[in-house]
Amino acid sequence: MTQPLLLSSAAEDFLAENHLCTLTTLRPDGSPHVAPVRFTWDGESGLARVMTTVTRRKARNLLAGSGARAAVCQVAGGRWITLEGPAAVSTDPARVVEGIRRYAKRYWSQPPQPPGLAVIEISVERAMGLY
Repeated sequence: MTQPLLLSSAAEDFLAENHLCTLTTLRPDGSPHVAPVRFTWDGESGLARVMTTVTRRKARNLLAGSGARAAVCQVAGGRWITLEGPAAVSTDPARVVEGIRRYAKRYWSQPPQPPGLAVIEISVERAMGLY
């Protein structure tokens, strides 16, 4: 198991703010799929989490191929940060509950919980930005 990526305090502070975000995954044909999302950052484990359902395109893209990767990008004016790494879709109840807990803490409300709820976990290996 690798060590989580350590971010600067400025990056951690920016990630704690509530801003517009996008998630980029690759479709089976290799073309990018970019979707607006809300996400949470867990600096201790190095995981970015996105709540979704297994039937959404972003989840299907990640489930379609081995070695799937994703990038989440937060933007606020001229400030931005992109977090990239291998991504997995999980319906494991403990992982989904943890995703919901973190989402509710960051956004002060529960995420929608339709059938097939899942969490995308990105093991962040690279971060870049201007914050």
